[in-house]
Amino acid sequence: MEVKIGVQHAPREIVLESGQSAEEVERVVAEALAGKSQLLSLVDEHGRKVLVPADRLAYVEIGEPSPRKVGFGAL
Repeated sequence: MEVKIGVQHAPREIVLESGQSAEEVERVVAEALAGKSQLLSLVDEHGRKVLVPADRLAYVEIGEPSPRKVGFGAL
């Protein structure tokens, strides 16, 4: 699942591929915006954790699951 996070006063957005479902990401974002948590915490495909202060969130865009990338490799 591709997730784009806009942060106030930051020139670039944060883009990550998450193994979480769209419903899980939406729930975590809603909890952060409701004040239940001071940080928005998401985990990407590689197990890295992304933390964003909830009061600095500008927007969160939840995209479609990304298709597998096809590359060239040795046979």
